[in-house]
Amino acid sequence: MNTEKEEEMLRNRLKDLASASYRRQSPFFSDFLGLNEQNIYHSLEKEIGYAGPVLFGGYKNAERQMLGFLPDALSFTENSSVFPICCIGITLSDPRYSEKLSHRDILGAVLHLGIERNRTGDILIGEDKAYLFAEKTIGRFITENLIRVRHAFVHCELMEPGEVILPALRTERIEGSISSPRLDALIPMAFHASRSSLKELAAGGKVFLNGRLITDGSTHAAVGDMISVRGLGRFRYLEEGGTSKKGRTFVVLEKFI
Repeated sequence: MNTEKEEEMLRNRLKDLASASYRRQSPFFSDFLGLNEQNIYHSLEKEIGYAGPVLFGGYKNAERQMLGFLPDALSFTENSSVFPICCIGITLSDPRYSEKLSHRDILGAVLHLGIERNRTGDILIGEDKAYLFAEKTIGRFITENLIRVRHAFVHCELMEPGEVILPALRTERIEGSISSPRLDALIPMAFHASRSSLKELAAGGKVFLNGRLITDGSTHAAVGDMISVRGLGRFRYLEEGGTSKKGRTFVVLEKFI
């Protein structure tokens, strides 16, 4: 199936979910959406906004997120269980003789079970435990069948997202000055690269601002915005300070590592 057809199917699917939720006054949810799919949602935001769409991935700042359509009477907080998302804690059965598991190791093992990627969310790696977010309907299946990751035996525990104390996201604080808060100035600063080496990223469809695809590198960001660059990572435009004698703006970025 080609990309254009897949995108059109997703648009129609999101429209159908919005319509069904509004008619029945009941919550409806998509699968987990990656950045490209979230961008498709944002292109429809005005069209389906009547149905109360909310993006959530099981915890604050999740990259992969479900789109939920929630009736007005249904409240939602990031600690609620409104979304059909579970969290699976994964630990090594005998960590003394096994290397620490990576994001890639766990994802590969889950996909090997026959589970499609759109049914799972983010994977967070802690010091002694990894956390996999997934649809509730497959949570039990994963905990019962995921017994090995790479060459190591693992133990899986089914958890409610709101009850999990997640590992702190590792971040790097980056401070500097820029001529203006354009993406083609912020991105080189975040990834310690020259502006010229990254100027084609936006044109190549690899830059997302708060989940929206941005193809113009001159687009301005605002404090609090999340910028994701496919293949490099993501960062938040954290703070904006004063200006230098040369008129440059002092800024602080928070890069997720």
